Amino acid sequence: MSEDSNCIFCKIVSGAIACRKVHEDDEILALHDVHPLAPVHLLIIPKIHIASLLECSDSHRFILGGMMALAGRLAVAQGANDGFRSIINTGRVGGQEVYHLHMHILGGQERLPRMLSRT
Repeated sequence: MSEDSNCIFCKIVSGAIACRKVHEDDEILALHDVHPLAPVHLLIIPKIHIASLLECSDSHRFILGGMMALAGRLAVAQGANDGFRSIINTGRVGGQEVYHLHMHILGGQERLPRMLSRT
């Protein structure tokens, strides 16, 4: 697996940093966010280091599809039975804080707040 020695998610994938896993296969790791913003807040990350969605190409289709296919099943298993939000923040303007592609899954509450204001 491709790895960036300075990347916190690469360190989690390698086992150097512990996490609360909810899923792991050959390509993807899913875990509980350490600073949850909702009762259900998971991160789905590829095991290979991809800095952001901007870095993806056709060669990443399988991993991206796997992340999307996994999202609903994990959300429901963790208690987001009536819907959830999936978010991939990309780049500085998109609010990306960790430069290793990851998808947030948020749910498990009555209604999530609006993502952006219309004002």
